[in-house]
Amino acid sequence: MSNRSQLQASARDSAVAPTKAAPTLLQRLGPGLITGAADDDPSGIATYSQAGAQFGYGLLWTVFLTTPFMIAIQLVSAQIGRVTGKGLAANVKELAPRWIVMALVGLLVAANTFNIAADIAAMAEALSLVIGGLNHEHALIFAAGSTLLQVFLPYRRYSPVLKFLTLTLFAYVATAFTVEIPWSKALLSAVWPKANVSADYFMMVVAVLGTTISPYLFFWQASQEVEEMNLGMRDRPLREETRRASDHPELTRIRVDTTLGMLLSNGIAFFIILTTASVLNANGVTNINSATQAAEALRPLAGDFTFALFALGIIGTGLLAIPVLAGSAAYGVAEIFGWRATLEARPEKAVGFYTIIAAATIIGFGLGFTGIDSIHMLVWSAVLNGIVAVPIMAMMMVIVSSRAIMGRFKARSWLVVLGWLGTALMALAVLALLASSLIG
Repeated sequence: MSNRSQLQASARDSAVAPTKAAPTLLQRLGPGLITGAADDDPSGIATYSQAGAQFGYGLLWTVFLTTPFMIAIQLVSAQIGRVTGKGLAANVKELAPRWIVMALVGLLVAANTFNIAADIAAMAEALSLVIGGLNHEHALIFAAGSTLLQVFLPYRRYSPVLKFLTLTLFAYVATAFTVEIPWSKALLSAVWPKANVSADYFMMVVAVLGTTISPYLFFWQASQEVEEMNLGMRDRPLREETRRASDHPELTRIRVDTTLGMLLSNGIAFFIILTTASVLNANGVTNINSATQAAEALRPLAGDFTFALFALGIIGTGLLAIPVLAGSAAYGVAEIFGWRATLEARPEKAVGFYTIIAAATIIGFGLGFTGIDSIHMLVWSAVLNGIVAVPIMAMMMVIVSSRAIMGRFKARSWLVVLGWLGTALMALAVLALLASSLIG
């Protein structure tokens, strides 16, 4: 064939060859969206409900305070996973002595297990409120179903399920529009809150902060970036590439995914506080100890439809949060011991990893039979999370600022500053939490 014929054939082929469509916004969303949604678990719903019930609109401003710090630290987590191609525990292990990393991950596993216990209990109670039945049987269904899905459904199929479950969060947006809300008063309180120097008010601020910025989210998002990379959805670790860091599309994707995920998370928190403030606080109900208690309190005051939306939201968010809690614990433990750590592996190929997932969920389920109430489990979870969060955040900031680890993709100055400010804020919150625990 002559050169001219070859050129003509090439031109015809290029004219008819299908072009690869650019990914849609929904396709570009993944680890950040799921992580943000998982933060609004039943335990978080309980905290936000108590904030609204006890202080009305007076704590809406905390949502705005935590948002930039939450975005920053989750951006750091995602970039560490994507740039290095390794999870958070594997990276921290390069900085700190093995025994310190093991201690921190051990506390993470304990905190996640208590959190799983509280979430399973809340989901079971919510289902009992909606359809009747026994709490323990419902809890068994949720625990077993979550474990089986993680073990036997590969990541490429499980990830879309988790992404779909994020839609359940919008139940709380819908709930807010089923009740009467004095919007002008609420928004004014959000941007110009009244001064309150009581110990209860300060401790609720600490509780909201601790609920919003949690260590299990750091481990999960970093590992999900690695999962997607290993599936071929992304290229090799960024630090192995030669492309300039300043305009790399993967960093743009991470920023969009993470920012939207955290905005969704805190937006839902805003609506939960708004709803409980407008209904419960306005009617003198100021003490809420669980998400299901908030749902029950809403029923006589706002009607069955509002109650049903709130209760079903508890179940949906729990279905999303339990695998994130169990999975983040498993990623941390597996990376310390060098086990294969991926939800894509068949069970027999990652026995240690799946054993941690199953153990955390089963023990969490079992705690429901011990007589320990969900409030105590949440308190212990909050204390353990606080102890783990600050050193992990500090190590994350060291990693993301290191050219030796991140190469050309080390974090920009604005992210480093915001990340360290978030770390300092969490340190103050933990000190306040520990001080109140000792005094109490």
